[in-house]
Amino acid sequence: MKTEDTNKWEYAPSLEGTKHIQLKEKYDLFIDGKWVKPNADRYFASINPANEEKLADIAWASESDVDLAVKAARRAYVDVWSKMKASDRAKYIFRIARLMQERAREFAVIETLDGGKPIRESRDIDVPLACNHFFYYAGWADKLQDAFPNRSVESLGVAGQIIPWNFPLLMAAWKIAPALAAGNTVVLKPAETTSLTALKLAEIIEESGLPPGVVNIVTGHGDTGAAIVNHPDIDKIAFTGSTAVGKLIQKATAGTRKKVSLELGGKSANIVLEDAPMDQAVEGIVNGIFFNQGHVCCAGSRLYVQESVADELVRKLKQRMQSLYVGNPLDKNTDIGAINSKEQLETIEKYVQIGIKEGAEMFQVECEVPTKGFYCRPTIFTNVAQSSVIAQEEIFGPVLTIQTFRTIDEVIQKANNSPYGLAAGVWTDKGSRIFNLTSKLRAGVVWANTYNKFDPASPFGGYKESGFGREGGLHGLEAYLK
Repeated sequence: MKTEDTNKWEYAPSLEGTKHIQLKEKYDLFIDGKWVKPNADRYFASINPANEEKLADIAWASESDVDLAVKAARRAYVDVWSKMKASDRAKYIFRIARLMQERAREFAVIETLDGGKPIRESRDIDVPLACNHFFYYAGWADKLQDAFPNRSVESLGVAGQIIPWNFPLLMAAWKIAPALAAGNTVVLKPAETTSLTALKLAEIIEESGLPPGVVNIVTGHGDTGAAIVNHPDIDKIAFTGSTAVGKLIQKATAGTRKKVSLELGGKSANIVLEDAPMDQAVEGIVNGIFFNQGHVCCAGSRLYVQESVADELVRKLKQRMQSLYVGNPLDKNTDIGAINSKEQLETIEKYVQIGIKEGAEMFQVECEVPTKGFYCRPTIFTNVAQSSVIAQEEIFGPVLTIQTFRTIDEVIQKANNSPYGLAAGVWTDKGSRIFNLTSKLRAGVVWANTYNKFDPASPFGGYKESGFGREGGLHGLEAYLK
């Protein structure tokens, strides 16, 4: 049924079931192939952001726990993993990918429960991509000499990896799969608000028969991550998260032998030229910022529209926004799920108020949101100044700023006028304009007539304050080799 006052169809709820998932009440640390209680016997709660209910208690690793994990990883590297035939390492990585596939539905539901993202995104994007990364790097494990011809390559040793809350399982796959394929062992720390799929992955690793200590998963807060970064026996640090923390990691590792790769914040520009396919562009804009609640570091949160088509595009965008469903992430009809945490929702609301105070015009969808949980209506700001706080700082929520431009040179200057340089999008009917813009935009990834498309064979990473190093493809493999 379609309601008269909005452009929205009313659908009957279509909830994904949860009876098939298995969650423990309490999760310990996964060290040396065993589940180990934290030394300080500290635990913290993992909360479902959609209803604020506790999902499980998660172990909080101390410095001594991290030391235990690093020692296990070093033993496994020296005694087993570095000595194993590359083709045998590939079999283990492939086995992990197949076991993940078999439990894909369980992973998708847990990802949605723990992170708040719509089940459609977890089911159709996050979990399949995570599996594909393990498959992809399993194929390269015994072909390193072919990957880097005329070069002598060898593994680094022990990799310390720290991942964020926005793509918990996918980020774990981005980090673990190339590290193992290159012959390294791993100590991984997931984000404190979304640890559950990494711990389920530990169960898969245990089931796969991977030698003890090759992958260790330690959960905790910032102090746990700091213990990994500062541990003297770590050879490589791979971090995805905020620019502020990335700078601290750079300072901590400066002057050490540790190899470092950082994938940090972003304020990505999405550029629509006057000859762009408007309806397609609108859908790409919505996909780039709203379907993922803006919880993507490369979200297209700065929209630049050529002046001659700006009114038409904004009208179409507002109309499309009215049809978006905000609500229970487990409902297959939901377009925009829950914000990951109360703290993140407060940050988003703070930026919305800043935008209003700066004089920008706000349009926010008038829709009902659940009374319990952390939800934010999709929001756009027009008449935004280039120097505006909301146009310069990363909001990490479903908030889009819109500016206009007249010439190509103007939009290149505006798009590059940012401390970040992670991603960008270009919408136009002419290939020559695409190639002209992609050669001048200072961004690690530029999508043309699409947005937020990923592939295991394609490298991803940023420039400037968005970090350095690449993940995915051969570039991601090279980051774990010397």
